[in-house]
Amino acid sequence: QVRLVESGGGSVQSGGSLRLSCAASGDTSSTYYMGWFRQAPGEEREGVAAIDTHGSTRYAESVKGRFTISRDNAKNTLDLQMNSLEPEDTAMYYCAAAPKYTVPIVTLIVADYNFWGQGIQVTVSS
Repeated sequence: QVRLVESGGGSVQSGGSLRLSCAASGDTSSTYYMGWFRQAPGEEREGVAAIDTHGSTRYAESVKGRFTISRDNAKNTLDLQMNSLEPEDTAMYYCAAAPKYTVPIVTLIVADYNFWGQGIQVTVSS
């Protein structure tokens, strides 16, 4: 089992920045893939950005050029730097993790991830 705890959310005005962090504990061998997902009210959960243990990344088109995902394998942490935030980025953000052999590449597919944090709110006002 892996425990994931998010931090760093909050409220910001359009154009502002926030940095989300996720701390992993427990069986961290199951964090080969890690990602950030988000869910707005009435919407399905969607992938935002993901990274594997070697640093290969994948981003949703809507956040490319604005968000940067990174991880520190030694500290078992995952970060998401979010710049140029827009009201459309308002959502609950979730950290997720998956072991190495579940999927062959970094994905943004919700069903590919086994472990989830409780989520943290990000609100962007216009």
